[in-house]
Amino acid sequence: MQIRPARPEDVPVILELIHDLAIYEKEPHAVKNTVQALEQNLFGENPAIFAHVAVDSGAVQGFALWFLNYSTWEGVHGIYLEDLYVRPEARGKGYGKALLRTLAEIAVERGYARVEWCVLNWNEPSIRFYKSLGAVPQDEWTTFRLTGDALTTFGGAAA
Repeated sequence: MQIRPARPEDVPVILELIHDLAIYEKEPHAVKNTVQALEQNLFGENPAIFAHVAVDSGAVQGFALWFLNYSTWEGVHGIYLEDLYVRPEARGKGYGKALLRTLAEIAVERGYARVEWCVLNWNEPSIRFYKSLGAVPQDEWTTFRLTGDALTTFGGAAA
């Protein structure tokens, strides 16, 4: 097994895995991303997202897509893990743990304050996995999101 930064040639398989993740999360038609958009966002002039892949026998078995966040209280960056996904047939072999460990190592090496992510409340296998690593849920916080018509209405109000 090898964990390495994603390369441009990995983009099609990462997008395939994003589609698989959407199916797993019961949102099979929600992915609007394209190979071109993902490649531009990961490898364009000023990328703001990053990805690592787990490779075994030449095949990508999973990925972690992440970006930097910032703690105003601590005055340092952190890593926000947007997606972590391992192919179902490859689960239980340490790929997910190795991907998360890589992000933790990056955070420690760079002096970042944390690695954080969200998990769906019904996703008990993932919750158990994350807790086994020492991660703790942030139960005192609720995630809010502006999207769709609400975003357009609110964001277009100034125009």
